[in-house]
This record gives sequence, structure tokens and C-alpha cells, in this order.
Amino acid sequence: MAAIRAAQLGLKGAVVEKEEAGGLCLNWGCIPSKALLKNAEVLETLHRAGEFGITFDNLQVDMGKAIDRSRQVVDRMVKGVHYLLKKNKIDFIRGEGYLSSPNQVEVRSTGQTLNTDNVIIATGARPKAIPQLPVDGHRVITSREALELREVPSSIAIIGGGATGVEFAYFYRAYGARVTLIEMMPHLLPNEDEEIAQLLEKAFDKKGIEVLSGTTVETLEERDGHIVLSLSSSGDQKQGEYDYVLVAVGMQGNVEEIGLEELGVEVEKGFIKIDDHMTTNVSGIYAIGDVTGKTLLAHVASAQGHVVAEAIAGRDTVALNYENMPRATYCQPQVASLGLTEAQAVAQGHQIKVGRFPFRANGKALGIGEPEGMVKIVADAQYGDIVGAHLIGHEVTEMLAELSLAKTLEATPLEIGNTVHAHPTLSEVLKEAALDVDNEAIHM
Repeated sequence: MAAIRAAQLGLKGAVVEKEEAGGLCLNWGCIPSKALLKNAEVLETLHRAGEFGITFDNLQVDMGKAIDRSRQVVDRMVKGVHYLLKKNKIDFIRGEGYLSSPNQVEVRSTGQTLNTDNVIIATGARPKAIPQLPVDGHRVITSREALELREVPSSIAIIGGGATGVEFAYFYRAYGARVTLIEMMPHLLPNEDEEIAQLLEKAFDKKGIEVLSGTTVETLEERDGHIVLSLSSSGDQKQGEYDYVLVAVGMQGNVEEIGLEELGVEVEKGFIKIDDHMTTNVSGIYAIGDVTGKTLLAHVASAQGHVVAEAIAGRDTVALNYENMPRATYCQPQVASLGLTEAQAVAQGHQIKVGRFPFRANGKALGIGEPEGMVKIVADAQYGDIVGAHLIGHEVTEMLAELSLAKTLEATPLEIGNTVHAHPTLSEVLKEAALDVDNEAIHM
């Protein structure tokens, strides 16, 4: 993103990448996982086929074919990135980059040296290493290995109830695995609104996913080809035995062995420290994406890339508001949000009004057999501003754009409520929830 935008602005650029174009999101994150989640959604629909008057015999499921499809999607997207780089006359150099000075990058695997006026570090992040949860890549795995696992595990424990954890929990359960999801905080998706998290927990319970919230893993050991976890919850101890354990407890920045320490680039809690222009404390060196630790989402990295290219080109830039970045989780039901949770809004001193509307009162949701979930809008009672929006339900991630635009234009719930939404569409729940902020919802 940064290289392409810089090229559009007349700058000459090169991308140094030790693996493949597109980074973690395209190759081992967002894209392959969403392809797999679509497979899981199709499979879940087939299991519900009787609701739609469809019956059949001899259903055969091959998770390996799902993995193959996800890699095909990735390959196509990677080729697209290479095309865009070539179109914009950006050099793609495969190798490991090292900052020998603020204006010089060594490609250590090839011996090539690049002289430059500006360097943008976008080395990303990797799954966080936890001493008591040693990953062996075989039975104890991260999301990287999970995206290549071709056989359905009979049982799997997923440690970490964030976005990665809940997405893989949904995927493996759809394929028939016994899934246990372990989260040390009181609820799944601890960064999301608590009311939404509780609805997700109820949905997972219906699917047969065991959720152990408020639970920590004390020890992990292998016994007779299985992984045994010792678990602690409110002083109670118990053990669980699983074929696989997926560790999804967060990410750490890729800041090692790229020359940061030698040049004095400031690193804070494992991430590169930046200002609003993505500038580090060393002139000419910038950083974007997960390595900054701001908000570890691909679209945030893209937004940062746009800002830094504009800044290097000498254009005026607007500081990103990370609090208002849209957040999307692609299990079923999906979870989507932006802004403050209800609890955060109260803690920050807002006098609030809250509007809610359930999908079960939406004609499109009922028609497509997806009545689960709701939309919740948190507004400032004094000024009418939307301070947060939180959604759970079918394809709610596709509704984030309207809410993001509303935040950008400083629209109020009243203005969303007065906007005509096509009928029948799922998006009507946004209109109704906005109207409900002032107790004016029509269909509830």
C-alpha cells in the first residue's frame, strides 16, 4: 500500500520481503482463514439443509480440499500484488533487509545494498511466544500451522478467545471436532462490548463449543500422543486432554535483527514507537502495520501506509483515529464494531443513550434463516454523537462501512435513522437501532 501510493505520488520505491508479497494477512492470516471460514459456513448450511426442505445422503467432507482452496485464493491474490508492483514500477527484492544506516538497507541474503532517502519498516508481527505454552508445530500449533492442517482433529483446545481463537473454534467445530476455547478474561473477545461477547458465547454453546472463560493454563505436557492441559479457574483445578492445542494468545512485533537497536530506533513493549506521521525517533525511518502495535488489523496497516506515503511526499496528512477503526471477527455469527464499548464510554465520562435492534425482527434475516444477533449503538446523550457501534449476526462485517462513514461525517443516530434503507435488507437493523437510541424504533 505504502509503496504503491508513493509511486502514484511520483516517488521511486522498492519492497524488500523475505517471504512472499502481501505479508502475513494475505499469505497466512486474513485471506486464507476467511476462505476456510466460508467452507465452514457452507458445511454448516448443509447440516441445516432440512430447514430448507432439502435432504440428501452420503455427505462427504474433505478438510484437505478446503485447505487447497484457501491456498489457491492466496496464490491468486499474491499474483495480483506482484502485478500491481510491476505496474507501478516498484522493485520487488526477495531477501532479509537490514538497516545499516537511516539511509541504507542491506539485503543480507543477496549482498545487495539499497541507498534511499526514506525507509518504511513494515515487518509485521508473529504469534506471541509464551514460555509455559511451548509450540512444537505438530501437536501444539499457532494459526500458521492451523492453516495447513489437512485432517480434522478429533479434539482441539484453543488458548485465547480473541478474534483468531473464536474464528478457528467455529471452523473446527463446523468440521466436527470437539472444541474447547480457553480465555483468561471473563468473556470471549475481551476487547469487544460485553453484551455482544455474551451473545457470542451463547451462540457457541448452541454449536457445542465448550467455552472456558476466566480460565488460565498452568501447564502443558504431552502424554501418550495427546496434549494434557492443567487449567485453573477461580481456584479450581482440572485437566483436559486433547489431540491438538492451538495457541492464539496475541502477537509480538518483528523487531529483532533488522538493525533497530544499532540505530537507536525506539521500541516499546516489543513494538516500534511512532508518531501521527508514522515517524520513528530516527529521522528518515518510518514504521507501519502490526510492528507498530497500534491496532493489529490489515486495514489499519493500509491506512498507515497511505499516511506515510503522503507524509514523505510532503503532503498534509490527517492523524488516524485508532479508536474509531472498524473491527471485524468472522466466526458465525460474525462480530463487528467501532468506537467505544458501552463500559468504555461510561468510564470516559460520557452520558450515554443506547439503541438496540435484534435480527429476529428483520424480515431479510428471517427469510435467509439467520435470525441470530443484534445491533447496538452507543450515543452521547448530550451531543448526539455516535461513540460506539457493536454488531453480532450474519454478515455484520459488511455493515461496518456505513457506520465508519457516519463517524467520519459526524452523523448522529437520528440522521442514520432518517436515512432510507432498502427493504428487505439486513442493513435495516442499523436504521432501527439508530432510531431506538431515542426510543423511536418502528418494528420493535
